[in-house]
Amino acid sequence: MRYEVSPKQCGYRADTRQADWNCRLDVQGNNGYEVPYQGGYHVAAPQDVGYDLRSRMCMMMEDWGIQVKYHHHEVGGPGQMEIEVELADMPAMADNTMIIKYIIKNMAAKEGKTATFMPKPIYKEAGNGLHVHMLLLKDGKPLFYDEEGYSGLSRTAHYFIGGLLKHIASLCAFTNPSTNSFKRLVPGFEAPVTVGYATSNRSAVIRIPAYAKTPETKRFELRNPDATANPYFAYAAILMAGLDGIEHQIDPAANGWGPYDFNLYTLSDEEKKKIKGLPKSLGEALDALEADHAYLTKGGVFPQRLIDIWVARKRKELTEMEQIPNPAEFKRYYDL
Repeated sequence: MRYEVSPKQCGYRADTRQADWNCRLDVQGNNGYEVPYQGGYHVAAPQDVGYDLRSRMCMMMEDWGIQVKYHHHEVGGPGQMEIEVELADMPAMADNTMIIKYIIKNMAAKEGKTATFMPKPIYKEAGNGLHVHMLLLKDGKPLFYDEEGYSGLSRTAHYFIGGLLKHIASLCAFTNPSTNSFKRLVPGFEAPVTVGYATSNRSAVIRIPAYAKTPETKRFELRNPDATANPYFAYAAILMAGLDGIEHQIDPAANGWGPYDFNLYTLSDEEKKKIKGLPKSLGEALDALEADHAYLTKGGVFPQRLIDIWVARKRKELTEMEQIPNPAEFKRYYDL
């Protein structure tokens, strides 16, 4: 990876051995096993050149007390990887998130490679999300399971989902706090763009895994967050939104947020207009946070001063990023 932002030059250059753009190179070491464009999901060796390194990363995480569920190659052909870890208490998981990033980046560097958690580092390839799975316990007993409920979810779970969806725009200010975040949240790349929930549907912002069927495992995932987020802020904000939904019994179905058991990407333009979308920029997310944050300050969990400082710093960051010419602008406007 190379990048520069200066008065004389602005741009970046990324390369990875397994990317499909290298299949035509007549160089030593090119064995023709490059991964096709958007074709990396669960590829095996020899295409998956990162398997051994990823396995060692997982063993290092286990040494740190972080349980790993599985790991595999993801959709993005140019070296996109996924490591999924087991559930833990929320504060511990925030710590684990920071530890995991530290382990991955340093072990990659030791191997002469580079690892990024940037939401959209490769144009026209799938972006990098931080899918947050969650379940709620009270006195050690699960609250989200009901055999008779939609997808096995209880009313409490539905209200929790309702709180997340009601506050999703303002949540994005903490779960997607970079300008690059919203380059990932676009149609066609397995990232959510609409406000809704469904079972086994990757196009919905809340997905209910069909394979989680028991009371102890019944859960759902929020698919819009990414790893530019501060996990302590993001996870706490997610919890506060869900609890607000329980307190006010916010029914997601009654509010028209689903369940959307169909591919939201394939709807007609007319149908898409009827479904609320996620913010399209960091600025929109910050506007939403300024207008909707009472659920965060409840009980003093998020001090008003913290929110004010966060918004001010992010608006300063946004202004700076908007003032930098984009290389794509030269292609579009230089000869006008």
